[in-house]
Amino acid sequence: MVTSSTIIENIEGMCEAGLASLAYFYFDIRDTAKQDIRGLLTSLLFQLSARSDLCCKILSSLYYEHRSGSQQPSDDVLMQCLKDMLTIPEQGPKYIIVDAVDECPNRSGTPSPRERVLRLLDELVQLNHPDLRICVTSSPEPDIENIIRPLSSHSMSLHDKTGKIQDDIFDYVSAVVNSDQRMQKWTAEDQRLVIDTLSQKADGMYVFVIVQSYNY
Repeated sequence: MVTSSTIIENIEGMCEAGLASLAYFYFDIRDTAKQDIRGLLTSLLFQLSARSDLCCKILSSLYYEHRSGSQQPSDDVLMQCLKDMLTIPEQGPKYIIVDAVDECPNRSGTPSPRERVLRLLDELVQLNHPDLRICVTSSPEPDIENIIRPLSSHSMSLHDKTGKIQDDIFDYVSAVVNSDQRMQKWTAEDQRLVIDTLSQKADGMYVFVIVQSYNY
């Protein structure tokens, strides 16, 4: 989450200037609402519609088509709605950040919750939209790598604790802890434990970047 938060923070500046759109989602093994494709889809749809009048119109149409919200749209309908938003022409770069895909369950089922998420990411790439950029973070689990790595234009491992990336993560977490008034009341040992634990959580993570166009 630390790595994706840094990426999001950098892109937010472009969004505030009206140069890009951004939506992101954190999978969380501790929160059932953040473990499946429906949570991912609804979050992305609401974020994109909040940033764009055209996206908002697409979501409004979906709402009225389903009896003003009295009927729940299927996951497939939500997927199509997301695709419609992402392929609106001449809206500038659209960034989708999906964090910790490995925390999406890979339990029994056909398909499993994780398989459905991976299929969605594959379908988004197949849109071949020149303004779409997708960033995915995950531990290097075989089923995830088998799908995501072939789609990626860039991939980066964060497992090297001696590298600059790990140093940047440590500095970022330290800055957050040091600027939080509540954490300032903690002992120095507790602050150090939080910084070390969060920094180490990035160990073993991979960042996969999927870019349809290199014309930034």
